[in-house]
Amino acid sequence: MISFVRALPHLRERIGGAVFERVAGPTGPANRARIHQTPGPRWFGPERPVRRVHGDASMFIGGLRALLLQSLHPLAMAAVDAHSGFRGDPWGRLQRTSTFLAVTTYGTAEHAQEAVERVREVHSRVRGTTAAHESYEASDPRLLGWVHAAEVDSFLDAHQRFGAEPLDADGCDGYVADMAKVGEALGVTDPPGNRRELDERLAAYRGELRSTREARAAARFILFHPPLPWIARVPYAVLALNAVVSLPDWAQDALGLRRLPGPVRACVPPTGHALTAAIRWAMTPRTPVPTRAG
Repeated sequence: MISFVRALPHLRERIGGAVFERVAGPTGPANRARIHQTPGPRWFGPERPVRRVHGDASMFIGGLRALLLQSLHPLAMAAVDAHSGFRGDPWGRLQRTSTFLAVTTYGTAEHAQEAVERVREVHSRVRGTTAAHESYEASDPRLLGWVHAAEVDSFLDAHQRFGAEPLDADGCDGYVADMAKVGEALGVTDPPGNRRELDERLAAYRGELRSTREARAAARFILFHPPLPWIARVPYAVLALNAVVSLPDWAQDALGLRRLPGPVRACVPPTGHALTAAIRWAMTPRTPVPTRAG
């Protein structure tokens, strides 16, 4: 028992390091130092809800939920399917997304604006036509608005379900308002500024959403064929199952995902709480990373 207790810090560092490397990529340590240690004003102070949400392990479930929900807009899904390379390089896409979130949430205002401008430049080149002969442009404010709303809803929903410190009503409104700053910088027109507006915005998109072959294929890839070693597939399956169960029933139906019976469904959230707690334990640094906000 004593030897096991002594080994815990080493085990914690190994697990946390492996998860961080997978999510942040080979440049993760350098990016983390740049984000947290560069002096200067930030978009968000340490008291802002966006920092609490994006710093919690519940983001692992929220990210999967966001991808599934976003895929139900046929134009957004067509753009991702044709231009993102998520099948050929899923981890690269994840690492770019996680770095963008980290920079805009914790980095200097200058670095956050640079990250936004890089994304906008990429979006300006993404355009095409769906299988149904509908044209799309990634820079379309309406399309950006759906991606933004689905992401904000998913991150917040996961945090309220699985976060270590769920937000109160004012905190939820504050998180949506924080994300509105990022959304507006990316080109979203009039992003929702509180939880009520977010719910209304999501409802306003319902008529544009539908199941497509690309959306169902993406869901199968995300849920059943992740490019992971076998040892990591069980915890990933727990994250994925909780992401699916947290989706609205209509979204599960549209993606062809069979709804679990009530008693089985009730058993799923405890697994999500347990796994996010384990990830949180593994990834909490033993020595806090210094932050110089300037």
